Amino acid sequence: MNRLTVVVPCYNEGRRLDPGGFGELTAASPDISLLFVNDGSSDDTEERLREIERTRPSQIGVLSLSKNVGKGEAVRRGMLSAFDDGPDAVGYYDADLSTPPSELLRMWDVLRDKDIAVLLAARVGLLGTAIERHAFRHFSGRVFATFASMALNLRVYDTQCGAKLFAASPALRAALADPFVSRWAFDVELLGRLLTGTEHIAPLRQDELQELPLQAWADVPGSKLHIGSMVKTTSELLLIAADLARRARRRKRS
Repeated sequence: MNRLTVVVPCYNEGRRLDPGGFGELTAASPDISLLFVNDGSSDDTEERLREIERTRPSQIGVLSLSKNVGKGEAVRRGMLSAFDDGPDAVGYYDADLSTPPSELLRMWDVLRDKDIAVLLAARVGLLGTAIERHAFRHFSGRVFATFASMALNLRVYDTQCGAKLFAASPALRAALADPFVSRWAFDVELLGRLLTGTEHIAPLRQDELQELPLQAWADVPGSKLHIGSMVKTTSELLLIAADLARRARRRKRS
């Protein structure tokens, strides 16, 4: 793999955008491109993104959506747009840089070195790491991960970390073809689609997915995650499970 395009969804992120952090990514690796998706922001996000784009236009682009469609749909549209430039891999990454740029670069090295299709960042509080996570987010995340593992029939530690990389395969493009049925739990839904396959594309094997424990991660002030969104995210697993079952039946009939 030689080229990676990373989608960065943004909704009212004007005050939190760190041009220096994104500059660190593009300066460190000329084979990495960033595609910011402005998800119908009502603040100065668009202006800030255009400023960042002008610093390195050969590696940074901006996709502007006319109205707010939610993070999952913004990511889906951004990743489909990223395919147009023919990268070897695509991914998505939180705009607040809670996963440090150095960790995303490490993920890219791992994806290139291993014969896998999906690499998920995992926030595991091991000795010798700097994982700074609020107690509520940690414990609610463990509950959610348990239900997500059941829905996917996959032993996965952290589906919700905002840093993920994927080989730019026909399987991924097919998984992104339809809008997600969930607004909040789209990470789980995307993994489920890849593991289910379509009428014409075989599902990924579980050994083609891997988690990478992060060395550093930090909660950043201003997060839009709260208890209400956590409840909604968990409840959406039922919608996802029903949709994946429907897709599996359709594939068996083909």
